[in-house]
Amino acid sequence: MTSLHIEGMHCGSCAARVDKALRTVPGVTSAAVNLTTGMAQIEGSPDLASLVQSVENAGYHARILEPSK
Repeated sequence: MTSLHIEGMHCGSCAARVDKALRTVPGVTSAAVNLTTGMAQIEGSPDLASLVQSVENAGYHARILEPSK
């Protein structure tokens, strides 16, 4: 699972737009965006740079969170 921190979401429509953008990335099997926490959880084996770029293209900012050990 890959976790992203998403900045710039203000409403449910923003979260839906980010969710839709993430689901279009090749290798993504599922995506869940949480407006309240500003987080996205992505399942699958997508290219990480493509995830960030898809969020940026949707008009938001994203950074990949390192998994906790």
